Amino acid sequence: MPLTSEVDLVSELPPPVRQAVVSTQETIDGIPTWWTTAGRVRELLAYLKRHAHRPYRMLYDLTAIDERERKYRHGQPDSDFTVVYTLLSFDRRAYIRVKVPLREPDLHVPTISDLWKNANWYEREIWDMFGITVDGHPHLARILMPPTWQGHPLRKDYPARATELGHYHLTQAKEQIEQESERFHPEDWGLRRAHDDTEFMFLNVGPQHPGTHGVLRIVLQLDGEVIVDAVPEIGFHHRGAEKMGERQSWHTYIPYTDRVDYLAGVVNNLAYLVSLERLAGITVPPRAVVIRVMMCELFRIISHLVWYGTFAQDLGQLSPVFFTFTDRERAFTIVEAVTGARMHPNWFRIGGVAQDLPNGWDRLVRDFLAYLPPRLKEYDSLVMANRIFQGRTKGVSPLTVEDAIEWGATGPMLRATGLEWDFRKTMPYAGYDQFEFDIPVGQHGDCYDRAVVHVEEMRQSLRIIQQCVDHMPEGPYKSDHPLATPPRKDRTMHDIETLITHFLGVSWGPVIPPGEALVPIEATKGNNGYYLVSDGSTLSYRTRIRTPSFPHMQMLPFLTNGLMVPDLLAILGSLDFVLADIDR
Repeated sequence: MPLTSEVDLVSELPPPVRQAVVSTQETIDGIPTWWTTAGRVRELLAYLKRHAHRPYRMLYDLTAIDERERKYRHGQPDSDFTVVYTLLSFDRRAYIRVKVPLREPDLHVPTISDLWKNANWYEREIWDMFGITVDGHPHLARILMPPTWQGHPLRKDYPARATELGHYHLTQAKEQIEQESERFHPEDWGLRRAHDDTEFMFLNVGPQHPGTHGVLRIVLQLDGEVIVDAVPEIGFHHRGAEKMGERQSWHTYIPYTDRVDYLAGVVNNLAYLVSLERLAGITVPPRAVVIRVMMCELFRIISHLVWYGTFAQDLGQLSPVFFTFTDRERAFTIVEAVTGARMHPNWFRIGGVAQDLPNGWDRLVRDFLAYLPPRLKEYDSLVMANRIFQGRTKGVSPLTVEDAIEWGATGPMLRATGLEWDFRKTMPYAGYDQFEFDIPVGQHGDCYDRAVVHVEEMRQSLRIIQQCVDHMPEGPYKSDHPLATPPRKDRTMHDIETLITHFLGVSWGPVIPPGEALVPIEATKGNNGYYLVSDGSTLSYRTRIRTPSFPHMQMLPFLTNGLMVPDLLAILGSLDFVLADIDR
């Protein structure tokens, strides 16, 4: 929640800038929301970043909404499309949202890629998904969809299911066109083929390469083995997760969230549900709060174990990945006993969790709490103290606090620079303010410090889980709020009204009141937030997923410039990204 009221914020603006605020909007999440015009949005955003008292230094997210079918606007300025900028102030510990209304056919906004470096990809995304032109953008091109794609998928008139598109035919001529469209032309990206007496080489890394941890293509501009520039190409893993959020009911969308950061399990559920529960006005009971925290921290350890083993493997150490995956299996034993599933348990529910904890859960968790610390200590010697590992990571790709904020870095990437910022503690949510834990930080922001932060975070997660076990509250595991889904069945066999409500809640899902909400969380790889817009329906009108891996991957050219090709693999491993978390 913001520390300053919206009225106070507007009054802080100097009169010329204040005139750029056309109107303000009350939102359920309490984030100050201002409307401005396309002609003055740069001026307003530049002031908030550079001149405001306790400035909003990070461009947290940039997205759009197709408003053409929306019914409940609550006095908002009329528009066919709305561009939404979300900024974060570390000094205020608060967000601010700036909106620009657009009417067809004049769908244009000016670029802010010169104000924030990470705006580049976000602006390409609103062009790709919505067809909104960003004037002055250095390379306005498709980013998630193929270059030859027709249409803009997040528009309301674009089909939400493949069955609505008709049969797909790949003729020989079309295949040649598609293949040619993937040919890399350096000139399109402002890259030179030669300079003075040096002829540059362009090397494809991926899209099938073990170092890319998935379907990712990176084109390197090389002077010998020195990286002059890099062009990451994403979108191969894009599955339309945001579009699916508009066709599924609020409840049936929960399983889809599991697959975004597919290593984070229920953490994805929590990111979605805290925003939805704020939107619906649901309070989660204490037992469910602690159960959620315990399972999220268990999955944080599971995700970090995968990162630990594969990072060491990227640098040539084969043994650790077998050890860390063995530890991961131990953790999955608990997950399976509690939820009935493993990687994608789909176990959190609106208002709580699916079932209460089973008998014997505490014994399983306590065994794991005793098992893992000695293993982590062993890995300190095996990996972190290894001379080759240190030689490949120390001093490689250092990052300053200022650069991390400029690029939108969060999570271990940000904390490795020395900034003690963890959303669980600095902007608490979902009951994390009840727990004691430390925030690990680095000093140099290099690949080694990113590893240091990851490793220490696992120990802090164990501390949190220990507190959950020792202080697990009694009581219900789900809210009795009528919008909780599936609702509790306490009285369904006693009166017909409750039975009907239960039936409709399960089959159709809850009707969420009109409004919008964003409650970001500290996910396994950084900050993850679901910006949800309800139009008073059983479906979400707009589901926006802000993931940490998207801005982190955009940093790759900055992180690799002037380094060697082998350093690229160390940098990729240190990023701890997941392709589905980038592409959604």
